[in-house]
Amino acid sequence: MNSRDRFIKTMKLEMPDRPPLFEDGIREDVLKIWRDQGLGKKDKLESLFSFDKREEIEPNLDPSPMPSHWPKTNAGLKNLCKRFDPDDPKRLPDDWECKVHEWKTRDYPLILRVHRGYFLTMGVHGWHRFSESIQLLVDDPHLIETWMNVFAEFSAQLVFRILQEVEVDAALFSEPIGSNQGPLISPDMYEKYVLKSYQPILEVLKQFGVNTIIYRTYANTRALLPAVIKAGFNCLWACECNPQAMSYREIRQEFGRNLRLIGGIDSDSLRQNQQDIQRVVMDVVPPLMEDGGFIPLADGRVREDVSFDNYTFYRKLLETVTSNLLHVDPEIS
Repeated sequence: MNSRDRFIKTMKLEMPDRPPLFEDGIREDVLKIWRDQGLGKKDKLESLFSFDKREEIEPNLDPSPMPSHWPKTNAGLKNLCKRFDPDDPKRLPDDWECKVHEWKTRDYPLILRVHRGYFLTMGVHGWHRFSESIQLLVDDPHLIETWMNVFAEFSAQLVFRILQEVEVDAALFSEPIGSNQGPLISPDMYEKYVLKSYQPILEVLKQFGVNTIIYRTYANTRALLPAVIKAGFNCLWACECNPQAMSYREIRQEFGRNLRLIGGIDSDSLRQNQQDIQRVVMDVVPPLMEDGGFIPLADGRVREDVSFDNYTFYRKLLETVTSNLLHVDPEIS
């Protein structure tokens, strides 16, 4: 069974030979440190561990050209709208025709990124613009509503264009909208001005039979989940989050297995001792894996303060635990 088979079966709540074991996101600076800790100079991680390949299509969703100032009025928004052309060839990744040909025979899941979330759509890349985007929700909510709808229509047309050429296995909405304390806008505002705007995109995805809709979120967005699920999302991928606030076992108990889950392993535990790593993995992975619709993965990037020994222990443990969906080695448990 290949990576794509495993992903599709997992998202259909069926039982593959094991869930996909995706790579955790490891940068070259981490690998450089690990080469002084036991990773061979020519060794590649994929030769040491079980990694199921995945690929994400990343169309260019930025206004083109980028504005020097982001609008605060309807007149400014009208000018910004001219910068969202879904037919611009530069919207697609490089070597598009070659990639489309390669994807037709792929054996791994292909995920299409379709939206960057509220704050990035508003052009938030620093504190000053963040403050403006919050204030506009109070001072001019109609501008926000119009802005989000304009961007969603642009995204829906671009998604339509892509799906005419490529069959994807999932769509991904990125939503960096949380702090450790909770979401940075109220659930009511989020539902009214953000989730509602996503509907044209969701309709296009439905038209093309894209059934797995991933909500990749960051920090603590627990309060938003009821509205997110109601809007049509059926897969949660929580990153860089407090494991107590975004406990996957509690989320599964509250929302059921129709909300698929990706992640769930506290990446902070990889900085601790191996007993802590084992405790975290064993607390999350076996029960959710047995329930189905779950892909275990660290909830954040593996940083340079994670030792190679700890990472090796974590990946080997994950391989052992997932080697048989309904059986865990008693020496591990």
